[in-house]
Amino acid sequence: MSNPRKAFGWAASDSSGVLSPFSFSRRESGERDVTFKVLYCGICHSDLHMAKNEWGFSTYPLVPGHEIVGEVTEVGSNVQKFKVGDKVGVGGVVGACRSCDSCTDHLESYCPKLILTYGAKYYDGTTTYGGYSDIMVADEHFVVRIPDNLPLDCAAPLLCAGITTYSPLRYFGLDKPGMHVGVVGLGGLGHVAVKFAKAMGVKVTVISTSPNKKEEAIKHLGADSFLVSHDQDQMQAAIGTMDGIIDTVSAQHPLLPLIGVLKSHGKLVMVGAPEKPLELPVFPLLMGRKMVAGSGGGGMKETQEMIDFAAKHNITADIEVIPIDYLNTAMERLAKADVRYRFVIDIGNTLKASS
Repeated sequence: MSNPRKAFGWAASDSSGVLSPFSFSRRESGERDVTFKVLYCGICHSDLHMAKNEWGFSTYPLVPGHEIVGEVTEVGSNVQKFKVGDKVGVGGVVGACRSCDSCTDHLESYCPKLILTYGAKYYDGTTTYGGYSDIMVADEHFVVRIPDNLPLDCAAPLLCAGITTYSPLRYFGLDKPGMHVGVVGLGGLGHVAVKFAKAMGVKVTVISTSPNKKEEAIKHLGADSFLVSHDQDQMQAAIGTMDGIIDTVSAQHPLLPLIGVLKSHGKLVMVGAPEKPLELPVFPLLMGRKMVAGSGGGGMKETQEMIDFAAKHNITADIEVIPIDYLNTAMERLAKADVRYRFVIDIGNTLKASS
């Protein structure tokens, strides 16, 4: 075991969500732990929710960040998969029981005893702190190898946005060439969902409230078609045409029009997390034997599979790289969906212990 080491990052101290410089100690590292210098960290919408305690379980001080990439600086004596100098990443989970049905099935993100990357209690009783910081320590089981051909800054958001959309496409069988899949919302999650689905050979329709995103969706991201969700004529014309939908929206929105565009036996999969319950009309589900489901990410085996798939198909997130001192402004812009499509903090070059 190494002694707890000094770390530096940015933290929220209360539900105002304002972040400021914060010194803290990383937990002791053990024989199966990987220590790495954080180079980049993506800003996920859940970081904003957590900083402001909008889900009701935040604890302060809170160092957010679960799209963390960097370079290994130290490995424990029993680490098998990594060595100093390797490019690695950590996503939303840093611990699980490793023995329940979910863990046995390589689905650690569904373990009842999972430990979140930040704002949780680790086995030793210490608080977990996320990637808005200079160093990270994690058990090698929860560390992902980043292939050399993936740029670290563009790869960081894949550790959350990537696996959150890749996993339901695979699990719900929406990955078969020739299928027709809708993607609701063209933000951090949605734009990556389009890229993964297209790489799987699927026909993709983006469904958005913003007509001005049509050209971006089709010409830049490669979607096949585009629907404006509040345009009744467009939605009516699409009724019964989709095998499944990945719904990435984390705000209040009606589900009835989305259920309508599904084929019989179609699947509406929710991956966004609205603060308030959505209204679910049951009758249209019965008439088409349709399904509404949720998906909360993937396990470590699938996360590595997703990263390798992304490297093979040159899939990266579209990002805006920012310095750490722009963080609060970025959070304000994120709340207004003013980013294309993911902020990534340049930790390695801009986070200094005096910042």
